[in-house]
Amino acid sequence: MENYTIILIIMALMIGASGIAGKIKLPIPVMLLMVGILAGFVPTMPEIMINPEIIMLIFLPPLLYDAAFNISFKEFRTNINTISTLAIGLVFLTSAGIAIVAYYVIPGMTWPLAFVLGAILSATDAVAAIGITKGLGLPHNAITILEGESLVNDASALVAYRFALAAVSGVAFVFWNASIDFLMILGGGFLTGFIIAQILSVTLRFFRADDMVIIGLMFLMPFITYLVAEHFKVSGVIAVVILGLGMSRLSRERFPDKIKDQSKHFWDIIIYLLNGFIFVLIGLEFPVLLKKMPPSKVWHFVGYGLVITLITLLIRLVRVYLQQVNLQKAFQGKRRISKEALFDTKTSFIITWSGMRGIVSLAIALGLPVKLDNGKPFPMREEIIFITIVVVLISLLGQGLTLPWIVKKLGKQS
Repeated sequence: MENYTIILIIMALMIGASGIAGKIKLPIPVMLLMVGILAGFVPTMPEIMINPEIIMLIFLPPLLYDAAFNISFKEFRTNINTISTLAIGLVFLTSAGIAIVAYYVIPGMTWPLAFVLGAILSATDAVAAIGITKGLGLPHNAITILEGESLVNDASALVAYRFALAAVSGVAFVFWNASIDFLMILGGGFLTGFIIAQILSVTLRFFRADDMVIIGLMFLMPFITYLVAEHFKVSGVIAVVILGLGMSRLSRERFPDKIKDQSKHFWDIIIYLLNGFIFVLIGLEFPVLLKKMPPSKVWHFVGYGLVITLITLLIRLVRVYLQQVNLQKAFQGKRRISKEALFDTKTSFIITWSGMRGIVSLAIALGLPVKLDNGKPFPMREEIIFITIVVVLISLLGQGLTLPWIVKKLGKQS
């Protein structure tokens, strides 16, 4: 009964904070984070530890599916060069950059542990990017790039994390084997999502006269798709994204307006509740982890988190600007780059500043094994988790609070 009470309290906090944020013109995710942190310090509030498996199964599939369903496939394809650069290349570049800094800055950090931390914090978060940038009037291609990147980069980060975790356990890293595994995991996820999308398309046509069955199946399938993909040890993230893209196309071409409207209202409520719940949970997690850290280490590790946040922003800034220049050169060289795929310097900065860490990073960190295969405790586990939550909070609060102002200032200069 206590668990149900906590859920109801979180829901009440979420709904109330969302309403207040709308009144005072503050980004809703930022408001929810602050409310969660404050609530976590209340003495009577029970400790809430996020179960990473619940995050990955209950929250991630519907949020990814909804984002993929609502993104324009045509615009996604137009910006595929930039999206793939940020969602794959930048993820591994960021992971390496964080690892180098962590190894040389944090005492006791080995190379394998540094790469584990780098992999955990390498990807931007789909929920954060979409939640905070919504309604800011960003350039259209910037929204497509941010959403497209966030749909794919979780898969890259999870693959990097698997390899880094194996290195901590003493498994030798072989580049060619890792590259083949990466392609197999992503390709397998693509194939799984495509096959399930085809099966669902046939099933939906069979039940086309029953609105509730159609909406029910579309709600259920992201979870099933994710589970099937993970069962076969391929990317559940990519599988759900491909399913969402496939269903989006089917909806536009075949669904009557009545089902489209019903489905949209249903998903709007689900995503509103899940988004809000996640940000309150992140806030509530900070006081729990703070209590587990020795007081003498807290400010040191807050400092490490700040340094890592700045490094991730710097790496992202350089890579996004290089991508802007490369696209311009490719377009002028009459390669296969459309004019719509180009973006200016202001858009580059907005894309950079919108790259926030969020719930997936925290879920991966909390999923670190307590013990290694040899029975020894996982080294620096609590320190890695604490640094992760610090980076997530600095990222969401710092960038989230300043992003509306930045967008407004850049807009005035246009």
